[in-house]
Amino acid sequence: MKKAILLAIILSLLFPLATSAAPVNQVKAAFIRDGNVWILLDGKEKQLTNTGNVHSKPKWSTDGTLLAYQLETSTEGQSELWIYNLITAKKKRISYHGTSPEWAPNKNHLAYNDKGILDISDLNRFYNIATGVSDFTWLPDGSGFLLSSSGTLNPGGWSSASLFIKKVGDHYEDIVLFGGVKPFFTLPREIGTNDKNKLIAINAEQLTYSPSGRWISFVVSPTASWSMDSDMLCVIDQNGKNFEVLDEMILEVGQPKWSPSTDILAYIAGGGRIVFGFKNKDLKVKEMPASGTYTPADYADLNFDWMTDKSLVVSRIKEQEWTNDFSKHPLPVLYTLSIDSKKQVKITSPPKGYGDFAPHYIPSNGKLAWLRGRSLTDTKRNLWIGNANGTEAMEWLRDVEEIVFFEG
Repeated sequence: MKKAILLAIILSLLFPLATSAAPVNQVKAAFIRDGNVWILLDGKEKQLTNTGNVHSKPKWSTDGTLLAYQLETSTEGQSELWIYNLITAKKKRISYHGTSPEWAPNKNHLAYNDKGILDISDLNRFYNIATGVSDFTWLPDGSGFLLSSSGTLNPGGWSSASLFIKKVGDHYEDIVLFGGVKPFFTLPREIGTNDKNKLIAINAEQLTYSPSGRWISFVVSPTASWSMDSDMLCVIDQNGKNFEVLDEMILEVGQPKWSPSTDILAYIAGGGRIVFGFKNKDLKVKEMPASGTYTPADYADLNFDWMTDKSLVVSRIKEQEWTNDFSKHPLPVLYTLSIDSKKQVKITSPPKGYGDFAPHYIPSNGKLAWLRGRSLTDTKRNLWIGNANGTEAMEWLRDVEEIVFFEG
């Protein structure tokens, strides 16, 4: 009896999700199919839009009751910002000109960029907060923003991007649009990993705080055309003092992600757009201040996700030169890897002509989801779900371009 009790205790410690995991039909997600927003709720699909003009990932509010999405209009470069209320099942337009929506971490207020002006909507009216904003993120406690302002071209050449802090109270009407900011950090005019690998630091984007709030990661890029070939992943501490260029990367491969609860940053390093070859794309992990590389020789990684603070899942291909014949492109499979042991295990084997892309771990039920499709540009991939080790995999949804799970 004592041995049985001891065994039960050990199993509960090793596999805590086994008995507490939420069923698959309780997963809440929003996805894009044929340019329209759909939601998956209680195991059922529901279509929210029918214009075919949604091309950016929707954003869940912190409490999961609201969904924000951008609706492209017939006017070039213009997008309306809408929200869907899951409780009332009603849609509401928030702005006629809104991009990059971000929900506050502590309430259902939505910040967004309106042609360089940062606005906040309390879902009844909007307030102008700051101008000259190229990108932003909420401060971890919701008390304000970390803002980035792009460099400008002047007779002496390009100036560099700058970061600012702007605090906001509960009464947005008291905010001064021009000013009221605290300088946080101005990037050097040129940055790089060495003297031969430098770029002009014009833009700073993808501003993301680490779980502890002590570090901020962001991607520095030159002009739009140059950014397709080379960008620099950087980190800086919360005081704007300790700045470090980590590595070269490109924006179209594997967005950098902090681990679930520790200050460990994973990213895919390597410059050069994919059309220059399926190569030089290595998954790396930066644990402040140590780091390591996890991609084997002759392989390249396309995307990844954290499963725990010490393990990841990655979509991986064999290195190959680029070809315009898409049928000859390498197709990825999924691997899991351990940071500590560096053990890596292949967990999927898609049928011939298909690859497994965009892995995503769902903490609420311990499952792994991914998109299975025919190529990098396939917009009608099917969503698969299985155990964290790839077993018991099954097709879940058809014709999915992008999917965002609610993980509150």
